[in-house]
Amino acid sequence: QLQLVESGGGLVQPGGSLRLSCAASGFTLDAYGIGWFRQAPGKEREKLTCIRRRVGVTDFTYYADSLKGRFTISRDNAKNTVYLQMNSLKPDDTAVYYCAAINAQDCYVHPSAYSYWGQGTQVTVTS
Repeated sequence: QLQLVESGGGLVQPGGSLRLSCAASGFTLDAYGIGWFRQAPGKEREKLTCIRRRVGVTDFTYYADSLKGRFTISRDNAKNTVYLQMNSLKPDDTAVYYCAAINAQDCYVHPSAYSYWGQGTQVTVTS
């Protein structure tokens, strides 16, 4: 059974950092595109970044312009885990963060195109 489990969320002060993890089971994570999304109360789910499924040795990543270089996605094939490093966090980053998997070459697509989702992890940025 294909499963994704997020972890690493929590409470952090503005300007702080967190690293979220997305651990996969039941499939090889680099055979899928993996995206990170977030959803704040009363708002639509927002796509943040994704990493394409592995073709060759190069990882292709994509980011929302709004992130302005604060977030970084990476993949550890040995651990079958994708990470989201978040720096310079702001109160507006407060949301539930989700990872998801898509069986397609393109990963920077609408959330509805993703087939598998984790349960989400809460990130709260407050002083």
